[in-house]
Amino acid sequence: MAPLAVRKDAPHRPPRRSRGRITVSVAAYLITFVILFPLLWIVMLSFQTNDNILDHPFSPAHLTLANYRQAMKTLNLLVMYKNTLILAFVSVTIGLVISYMAAFALTRMVFRSGRRRTQNALRYYFLAGLAIPVYILLFPVYRLDITFGLFGTYFALILPYVAVTAPFNILLLTGFLRDFPEEIEQAALMDGAGLWRMAWKVVFPLMRPVVATLAILNLIYVWNEFPFAVTLINDPNLTTVSLGVSQFQGVYSVDYGAMMASATLVLLPQLAIYAAFQKQVIAGMTTGAVR
Repeated sequence: MAPLAVRKDAPHRPPRRSRGRITVSVAAYLITFVILFPLLWIVMLSFQTNDNILDHPFSPAHLTLANYRQAMKTLNLLVMYKNTLILAFVSVTIGLVISYMAAFALTRMVFRSGRRRTQNALRYYFLAGLAIPVYILLFPVYRLDITFGLFGTYFALILPYVAVTAPFNILLLTGFLRDFPEEIEQAALMDGAGLWRMAWKVVFPLMRPVVATLAILNLIYVWNEFPFAVTLINDPNLTTVSLGVSQFQGVYSVDYGAMMASATLVLLPQLAIYAAFQKQVIAGMTTGAVR
C-alpha cells in the first residue's frame, strides 16, 4: 500500500499542551517579575542619594555606599538581630507546641455527647483568629501587658506572636492530622503507648514537612512584624530589626537612602532562609493544605 501523501504547505499547529505550557510559563514569569520588582527597586534605591531618590528614582546614576555606612553607624545590628532571634525562637517554639497539641485534640478527642458540633465549634473558634486584623488587638494587648507588668519585655511580644500565629498553624496541622493513617496509631496503642507518647513519639516525627514549613513562615512573620513591636517595646536595648528601619523617619524629614539600606539588610537574611528551605516550605504547604 502506498503511503499517504502529506501536503508540504500545510501549516504546523502546536499541540494544545504546548500552548498551555507557554501560557503558564508567561504567567509565572510575570508574577515573578511583579514580586521581585519592589525588592530590586529597594536594593537599587539603597545605593542612591536622597536627592536622586526624590528627583530621579529610576536612574542608576550617582551610586554610593554612604547609605550603608549611615545605617551601620546608626543601628546596632548585633543587638537588633539578637533580640529578633530570641523573640523568633521562643515564640515559634511555644506556638508550634501549643498549635500541635490543639490540632491533635481537635482531630482525636471524642466528646461524651458523641456530637461533632462542639468539635467543629472549637475548630471554627480557633480559625476565627485569621479574620481578626492585628491593629484591632493592639490596644487590648497593650492594656493586658500593662496590667500583668509585661510591657517593655520580651514576653510583651512573645505572647501576642503565639496567639496571632496559632490559627494558621492549627489550620495546616488539622488538615494533615485528619488524613493521618489510623493504623500507625492503633499499632502504637497495641504496643502499650500512652496518649502523650503516641502524640510526640509516633505522630509528631512524621509531621516534619508541615512543622518545618510553619516554623519558617512564623520566623519570617516575627522578623517582619512591626505594629506590636512599635507599640509594646520602649527600651532601645530591645529594638528589633523592623523597628530599626523606622529610626530613619523623623518628624520633619526622612532619610530615604538609609531607610532603603536598612531595609535591604533586613531582607537579606529572610531571602537566604527562604532560598535554603524553599523545598521544605512547598512540600509542607502542599501536604497540609491539599490533605
